[in-house]
Amino acid sequence: MRKAKPVQSIRMRILVVDPPSGVQFAVQRGRSELLEPLPEQHADIQFELSLRLGSPLLDESVNFLGEFAQGPSSDRFIYINSGTLAGQANSGWTRRAKLKLASIPRQIVEAALSTPEGVIEARVVGTMADGGPVCASVQPHAVVWSFAPDVV
Repeated sequence: MRKAKPVQSIRMRILVVDPPSGVQFAVQRGRSELLEPLPEQHADIQFELSLRLGSPLLDESVNFLGEFAQGPSSDRFIYINSGTLAGQANSGWTRRAKLKLASIPRQIVEAALSTPEGVIEARVVGTMADGGPVCASVQPHAVVWSFAPDVV
């Protein structure tokens, strides 16, 4: 009998940078639950979450799993909801952005896995050209992935 490989998890920090004023943001958990941001320390909005890693996909890419990983295994993403989709009933905005997990460079994933206090950090531009909250699939120029030490 083969021994099961231990489940690995990876910590993530999402920073929504320069969000539009007065718009609420939340990360979607599963179909409809919301992860509220950490109490604001600055103008940026910060979320902390964990994902599990499954066996690599057929193309050897990272297989992200868990309650925050949305979509098919070959195209996983995290939803960043804003306005009414983030629970702000009186908002004039109803938007959701996809943060594609396949765009995380492999060396950043490996660095986070090899360091107990390591975190994968995404810095996402929070405001679109129309002045509203980020939406649709976040374009590569609008997100910066990096390895970051845990901030205590």
